Amino acid sequence: MNSDEIDTMNLARASLARQRNALARRIGASEVAAPSAAEDLSRILLAIEAVDRALVDAGRPHMHPEG
Repeated sequence: MNSDEIDTMNLARASLARQRNALARRIGASEVAAPSAAEDLSRILLAIEAVDRALVDAGRPHMHPEG
């Protein structure tokens, strides 16, 4: 992957992470969360893992801000 593709992958990961966080907030705020919300969260987590694997395969693993 070239640097533009790496940047695009990192942008995709950031977008997925925002979706993950927003969905987790909705689930947490709900008194009774719908099972479909858990399924959606699982799909988002799998997508993040796939992007992370692609970045590792490209030799540019995602670095978390906390280190």
